[in-house]
Amino acid sequence: MTFRAHILGAAAGGGLPQWNCGCENCNLARAGEIPAQSQSSVAFSADSEQWTIVNASPDIRDQMARTTALHPTDLRKSPLKSILLTNGDIDHVAGLLTLREQQAFTLFATAEIHQVIADNPIFNALNPDFVTRIAIELDEPFQLTKGITARLIAVPGKVPLYLEGETVQTDLVGEQTVGVQLEASGKRVFYIPGCAVMPPDLKARIEGADMVMFDGTLWQDDEMVRAGLSQKTGQRMGHMSMSGTEGSIAAFEGVNVAQKIFVHMNNTNPVLRPGSSEKSQAEQAGWIVAQDGMEFEI
Repeated sequence: MTFRAHILGAAAGGGLPQWNCGCENCNLARAGEIPAQSQSSVAFSADSEQWTIVNASPDIRDQMARTTALHPTDLRKSPLKSILLTNGDIDHVAGLLTLREQQAFTLFATAEIHQVIADNPIFNALNPDFVTRIAIELDEPFQLTKGITARLIAVPGKVPLYLEGETVQTDLVGEQTVGVQLEASGKRVFYIPGCAVMPPDLKARIEGADMVMFDGTLWQDDEMVRAGLSQKTGQRMGHMSMSGTEGSIAAFEGVNVAQKIFVHMNNTNPVLRPGSSEKSQAEQAGWIVAQDGMEFEI
């Protein structure tokens, strides 16, 4: 059995190009000068036959169409056996509506994330005769799909944008934002597409991992402000930046991880441009910058 990971989408919400954005990256992607990227999602399998997808992005139909391993094997028979949600963000749950065509799969999430789904009646389109919703407690081991055991781990983050109140805490630790630890064939992998800060307990947990896919939303914290696109910093959005003394590259220094992969890049992030100095810096620090369609054997 071979533990496999397939990057379905490498970009943050909005993808690359984002429909209403005229930034340098988006214009280059429209012109075909840099690769376009769809919204954040990854598929895992331990046997190359049964698959799970972590986060159902709005682009999931096209992502699955481009991924041969996820194509139907018979009339209405799919290799997709489960979906796992790491938060309730639109770019991680909207794709569930595409998966409503009487296809059996299990939907895993924390009780809090399940409640976000339950509170929106549009998700009643997921027929309970086919879609089984299972709430998972933090740090509780469970079988995600054949051969893969998973645990949900709390990471600092915030509630989805559409649930924000007047006061927003961006480093909440609880069920609203989680990472996932996956184990198969003696290998240990982490998928953490959203993280506001690296606490010591998370750093200790990922020590010795075979692979970590980690939040790469922005290169620098005020990137979108400098570009004239937003007044929000990465920290305000609940994401670490890659660079800087408080960034993820610095946080991972001295941590023993076999493969480090940045995922969930915002459309403004210069690492999305092949040949950029920022991408070179990330690679020199031992990181792989994810792109749609990348496959890994772990």
